[in-house]
Amino acid sequence: MMYLRLWALLVLVLAMPAAAQTSGYGGQEGRAIKALSAAVLLLGGCGDQTGISKRYPVTGNVTYNGKPLAKGNINFIPTSNAPTDRAATAPIENGRYTLTTATENDGALPGTYDVTITSTEADLTEVKANMKGGSGHQDDVLRATQNAKSLIPEKYGFPDKSGLKAEVKARSNTLDFALKDN
Repeated sequence: MMYLRLWALLVLVLAMPAAAQTSGYGGQEGRAIKALSAAVLLLGGCGDQTGISKRYPVTGNVTYNGKPLAKGNINFIPTSNAPTDRAATAPIENGRYTLTTATENDGALPGTYDVTITSTEADLTEVKANMKGGSGHQDDVLRATQNAKSLIPEKYGFPDKSGLKAEVKARSNTLDFALKDN
Protein backbone atom coordinates (compact mmCIF):
# COMPACT_ATOMS: atom_id res chain seq x y z
CA MET A 1 0.00 0.00 0.00
CA MET A 2 2.81 2.41 0.89
CA TYR A 3 4.66 1.64 -2.36
CA LEU A 4 1.51 2.50 -4.31
CA ARG A 5 1.28 5.84 -2.51
CA LEU A 6 4.95 6.61 -3.17
CA TRP A 7 4.54 5.70 -6.85
CA ALA A 8 1.48 7.99 -7.09
CA LEU A 9 3.45 10.77 -5.40
CA LEU A 10 6.30 10.38 -7.91
CA VAL A 11 3.87 10.51 -10.85
CA LEU A 12 2.20 13.59 -9.36
CA VAL A 13 5.48 15.42 -8.81
CA LEU A 14 6.73 14.60 -12.32
CA ALA A 15 3.43 15.53 -13.98
CA MET A 16 2.80 18.68 -11.92
CA PRO A 17 5.11 21.08 -13.83
CA ALA A 18 3.27 20.37 -17.10
CA ALA A 19 -0.12 20.67 -15.41
CA ALA A 20 0.91 23.90 -13.70
CA GLN A 21 2.00 25.41 -17.02
CA THR A 22 -1.21 24.50 -18.87
CA SER A 23 -3.52 25.56 -16.04
CA GLY A 24 -1.82 28.87 -15.49
CA TYR A 25 -0.46 27.87 -12.08
CA GLY A 26 3.25 28.39 -12.27
CA GLY A 27 5.79 29.63 -9.77
CA GLN A 28 4.57 29.88 -6.16
CA GLU A 29 1.06 28.51 -6.86
CA GLY A 30 2.45 25.43 -8.62
CA ARG A 31 4.89 24.70 -5.81
CA ALA A 32 2.13 25.14 -3.21
CA ILE A 33 -0.15 22.71 -5.08
CA LYS A 34 2.69 20.14 -5.33
CA ALA A 35 3.51 20.45 -1.63
CA LEU A 36 -0.14 20.13 -0.59
CA SER A 37 -0.67 17.12 -2.86
CA ALA A 38 2.45 15.41 -1.55
CA ALA A 39 1.37 15.99 2.05
CA VAL A 40 -2.09 14.53 1.42
CA LEU A 41 -0.64 11.42 -0.24
CA LEU A 42 1.97 10.82 2.43
CA LEU A 43 -0.32 11.46 5.40
CA GLY A 44 -2.90 9.17 3.86
CA GLY A 45 -0.30 6.41 4.20
CA CYS A 46 -0.44 6.45 8.01
CA GLY A 47 -2.13 3.51 9.72
CA ASP A 48 -3.55 0.50 7.91
CA GLN A 49 -6.81 -0.88 6.56
CA THR A 50 -8.19 -1.52 10.07
CA GLY A 51 -8.60 2.16 10.85
CA ILE A 52 -6.84 1.62 14.18
CA SER A 53 -3.74 3.59 15.13
CA LYS A 54 -0.27 2.07 14.82
CA ARG A 55 0.29 -0.97 16.99
CA TYR A 56 3.69 -2.03 18.31
CA PRO A 57 4.98 -5.60 18.66
CA VAL A 58 4.48 -7.17 22.08
CA THR A 59 5.96 -10.57 22.84
CA GLY A 60 7.00 -12.28 26.01
CA ASN A 61 7.26 -15.30 28.25
CA VAL A 62 4.83 -16.52 30.88
CA THR A 63 6.08 -18.81 33.62
CA TYR A 64 4.24 -20.52 36.46
CA ASN A 65 6.30 -21.50 39.49
CA GLY A 66 9.46 -21.02 37.43
CA LYS A 67 8.41 -23.19 34.47
CA PRO A 68 7.00 -22.06 31.09
CA LEU A 69 3.18 -22.09 31.12
CA ALA A 70 2.31 -24.86 28.64
CA LYS A 71 -0.92 -23.31 27.39
CA GLY A 72 -3.33 -20.51 28.11
CA ASN A 73 -4.47 -17.06 27.07
CA ILE A 74 -3.20 -13.60 27.91
CA ASN A 75 -5.30 -10.42 27.67
CA PHE A 76 -4.17 -6.80 27.82
CA ILE A 77 -7.09 -4.60 28.92
CA PRO A 78 -6.62 -0.80 28.60
CA THR A 79 -6.76 1.03 31.95
CA SER A 80 -8.27 4.17 30.44
CA ASN A 81 -11.76 4.37 28.99
CA ALA A 82 -10.90 6.31 25.84
CA PRO A 83 -13.05 5.29 22.86
CA THR A 84 -9.91 4.66 20.79
CA ASP A 85 -8.47 2.14 23.27
CA ARG A 86 -8.40 -1.50 22.21
CA ALA A 87 -7.69 -4.67 24.13
CA ALA A 88 -5.09 -7.11 22.84
CA THR A 89 -4.93 -10.87 23.31
CA ALA A 90 -2.84 -13.91 22.50
CA PRO A 91 -2.68 -17.63 23.06
CA ILE A 92 0.18 -18.82 25.25
CA GLU A 93 2.04 -21.82 23.85
CA ASN A 94 5.05 -23.32 25.57
CA GLY A 95 5.36 -20.18 27.68
CA ARG A 96 5.48 -17.73 24.72
CA TYR A 97 2.96 -15.22 23.40
CA THR A 98 2.68 -12.55 20.67
CA LEU A 99 -0.17 -10.05 21.06
CA THR A 100 -2.91 -9.35 18.53
CA THR A 101 -5.21 -6.31 18.48
CA ALA A 102 -6.79 -6.35 15.01
CA THR A 103 -4.71 -8.52 12.69
CA GLU A 104 -2.64 -11.55 13.64
CA ASN A 105 0.44 -10.67 15.72
CA ASP A 106 0.04 -6.91 15.07
CA GLY A 107 0.86 -6.01 18.69
CA ALA A 108 -0.87 -3.44 20.88
CA LEU A 109 -1.49 0.28 21.06
CA PRO A 110 0.85 2.27 23.30
CA GLY A 111 -0.57 2.68 26.81
CA THR A 112 -1.10 1.14 30.22
CA TYR A 113 -2.92 -2.17 30.60
CA ASP A 114 -4.32 -4.51 33.23
CA VAL A 115 -3.26 -8.05 32.32
CA THR A 116 -5.18 -11.30 32.79
CA ILE A 117 -3.87 -14.80 32.20
CA THR A 118 -5.93 -17.99 32.13
CA SER A 119 -4.94 -21.61 31.68
CA THR A 120 -7.54 -24.34 31.87
CA GLU A 121 -7.97 -28.00 31.10
CA ALA A 122 -11.44 -29.25 30.19
CA ASP A 123 -12.63 -32.85 30.29
CA LEU A 124 -13.98 -33.40 26.76
CA THR A 125 -14.91 -37.06 27.26
CA GLU A 126 -18.66 -36.39 27.20
CA VAL A 127 -18.33 -34.02 24.24
CA LYS A 128 -16.46 -36.63 22.19
CA ALA A 129 -18.87 -39.42 23.17
CA ASN A 130 -21.91 -37.45 21.96
CA MET A 131 -20.38 -36.01 18.76
CA LYS A 132 -22.51 -36.31 15.67
CA GLY A 133 -21.63 -34.91 12.28
CA GLY A 134 -18.17 -33.83 13.38
CA SER A 135 -19.18 -31.38 16.12
CA GLY A 136 -20.07 -31.60 19.78
CA HIS A 137 -23.42 -30.76 21.32
CA GLN A 138 -23.51 -27.19 22.54
CA ASP A 139 -24.72 -28.23 26.01
CA ASP A 140 -21.85 -30.74 26.37
CA VAL A 141 -19.27 -28.12 25.34
CA LEU A 142 -20.77 -25.56 27.75
CA ARG A 143 -20.74 -28.04 30.63
CA ALA A 144 -17.12 -29.04 29.90
CA THR A 145 -16.08 -25.38 29.76
CA GLN A 146 -17.86 -24.50 33.01
CA ASN A 147 -16.27 -27.48 34.78
CA ALA A 148 -12.79 -26.88 33.37
CA LYS A 149 -9.94 -27.10 35.86
CA SER A 150 -7.77 -23.99 36.19
CA LEU A 151 -4.07 -24.85 35.88
CA ILE A 152 -3.00 -21.62 37.61
CA PRO A 153 -4.53 -19.63 40.49
CA GLU A 154 -7.86 -18.20 39.30
CA LYS A 155 -6.98 -14.70 40.54
CA TYR A 156 -4.83 -14.23 37.41
CA GLY A 157 -8.01 -14.36 35.30
CA PHE A 158 -9.48 -11.18 36.81
CA PRO A 159 -8.12 -7.68 36.01
CA ASP A 160 -8.92 -6.36 39.50
CA LYS A 161 -7.29 -9.34 41.27
CA SER A 162 -4.38 -10.43 39.07
CA GLY A 163 -2.01 -7.68 40.14
CA LEU A 164 -0.52 -7.83 36.63
CA LYS A 165 0.12 -4.53 34.82
CA ALA A 166 1.90 -3.67 31.59
CA GLU A 167 2.99 -0.57 29.73
CA VAL A 168 3.26 -0.83 25.96
CA LYS A 169 5.62 1.76 24.50
CA ALA A 170 5.85 3.05 20.93
CA ARG A 171 8.56 0.53 20.04
CA SER A 172 9.03 -3.23 20.07
CA ASN A 173 8.14 -4.57 23.55
CA THR A 174 9.12 -7.70 25.46
CA LEU A 175 6.94 -8.18 28.53
CA ASP A 176 7.41 -11.27 30.72
CA PHE A 177 5.11 -12.47 33.51
CA ALA A 178 6.15 -14.78 36.35
CA LEU A 179 3.10 -16.34 38.01
CA LYS A 180 3.22 -18.08 41.38
CA ASP A 181 0.87 -19.95 43.68
CA ASN A 182 -1.18 -17.70 45.94
